[in-house]
Amino acid sequence: MENSLENLHAIGNGFKLPYLHEIDACQIPDWVSNTVWYQIFPERFANGNALLNPEGTLDWDSSITPKSDDFFGGDLQGIIDHLDYLQDLGITGLYLCPIFESTSNHKYNTTDYFEIDRHFGDKETFRELVEQAHQRGMKIMLDAVFNHIGSQSPQWQDVVKNGEQSSYKNWFHIQQFPVTTEKLANKRELPYHAFGFEDYMPKLNTVNPEVKEYLLKVATYWIEEFDIDAWRLDVANEIDHQFWKDFRKAVLAKKPDLYILGEVWHTSQPWLNGDEFHAVMNYPLSDSIKEYFLRAVKKTDQFIDEINGQSMYYKQQISEVVFNLLDSHDTERILWTANEDVQLVKSALAFLFLQKGTPCIYYGTELSLTGGPDPDCRRCMSWERVSSDNDMLNFMKQLINIRKQASSTIQHGKYSLKEIKPDLVALEWTYEGQVLKAIFNQSKDDYLLEKEAVALASNCQEFENRLVISPKGFVIFH
Repeated sequence: MENSLENLHAIGNGFKLPYLHEIDACQIPDWVSNTVWYQIFPERFANGNALLNPEGTLDWDSSITPKSDDFFGGDLQGIIDHLDYLQDLGITGLYLCPIFESTSNHKYNTTDYFEIDRHFGDKETFRELVEQAHQRGMKIMLDAVFNHIGSQSPQWQDVVKNGEQSSYKNWFHIQQFPVTTEKLANKRELPYHAFGFEDYMPKLNTVNPEVKEYLLKVATYWIEEFDIDAWRLDVANEIDHQFWKDFRKAVLAKKPDLYILGEVWHTSQPWLNGDEFHAVMNYPLSDSIKEYFLRAVKKTDQFIDEINGQSMYYKQQISEVVFNLLDSHDTERILWTANEDVQLVKSALAFLFLQKGTPCIYYGTELSLTGGPDPDCRRCMSWERVSSDNDMLNFMKQLINIRKQASSTIQHGKYSLKEIKPDLVALEWTYEGQVLKAIFNQSKDDYLLEKEAVALASNCQEFENRLVISPKGFVIFH
């Protein structure tokens, strides 16, 4: 039967078709879907002003495995000094780990949300960073740690000092007083809720109107005063939904095209209905790619099923701006995961950059920086490796350029992913006459095919006007 309005009505389906009101549609900032992100852990990216160094700052050395309490002197000026490098790489969005006042090197235990950490610089330095980035066509995303606060914050210190008489006691989830942790044998028995049972990061009570007002002022302050472009929301799934709904209204009222990204490690539909986040960090995709390409613990048909299934998680608008990554400050680096096999890393990155969503690389990936789990994944940036003949750096420049050129095809096109031979994966996007294809060889044998217009090939050779993809190799046609 023809799928016409008349026939739909005749068989009763006219009452089953939803009417989509424009006001109910997910609204996404236009600029996000074309962005290539670069995550920076500020303390380890570059030391641009040695006068700001904390006491005991260590010499800059990317080969050192850092300890949890080490400082190397990275700061905001260091980022400014390398904006030209990032622009040349092709980056159009900078995601900065926390930069607010804190006692740690990672800054996830905030002391004051309204101040730049003094070892990173000051507000004028940050203003210059934003302005310089914007002049180069780069957006700035800050990290909002609103689930918890630092134990050295004035609010928590008031609770420590005044106990039940503290005017801030309801800012937290306190089970009993005093809130001392002295002589505590098991940190899971803290007298208050804390992030990850870490006593120096007490959890905020975001249901409390005073806490909500305070945090929303923080969120809007950095938009109004410094024109930031996005907020990344730390451990977003541990904060109540109503807070995030109010957060969205507050920040979009100040900047309608601000990007709201939530850190949620699992499928995240409850936060992506158009009234909280625009997107989440796509860890399910990350896990699938790493398990297939880097760890080789997943069969090809299972991998394809997972990728196809994940493509159906969210609405089209959401899928276009989901944050695709392979590693971060919370995970081991992908080169470490791959047992230092750069070729496997190239394949994983190429597959990531050919997926719907916005890709992100972690600082140093383009220079083959390695490192195990936290804190080893937070090594100093390996600036000594930057050169015009650095193979990995040139590879990333090519891959980023391909992604930019094919962005519309990837974001709006029809997708196909299939196993054309055992452990040989073929990917294809088609859109408005444009075709983007790639073949990944995860088998143990060479694969021979007719040569086409190659955009990027890795671990491939030409043979009698044909192309040979060696094991671990891939080719992208565009």
